[in-house]
Amino acid sequence: MAHLTITPAAANQIRRVLEERGQGLGLRVAVKPSGCSGYSYVLDFADEAQAEDALFEEHDARVYVAPDALEMLDGSEVDYVNEGLNRFFRFNNPNVKDQCGCGESFTV
Repeated sequence: MAHLTITPAAANQIRRVLEERGQGLGLRVAVKPSGCSGYSYVLDFADEAQAEDALFEEHDARVYVAPDALEMLDGSEVDYVNEGLNRFFRFNNPNVKDQCGCGESFTV
């Protein structure tokens, strides 16, 4: 079975955004072919659970993962980081073999 962890910082951000939005169950994560390295993460709100999604829950936050992304995300950590003026979700994914220079896409 696939495993995904959610850091406290990511959980806080997921809860905060959903509260501001006024609806939603959690964060939905998928992977799509894109960029110069092969794949990129796709983030969206999960407003309803899809039967085929895998659910990961930690620190009172939920992350729903599309079934075709499970193998690529297995063992990953979802984090939320502040780097200067930039704030974003970061995936610490042990399956990534290479990524493009800008960090937008990766190869597994």
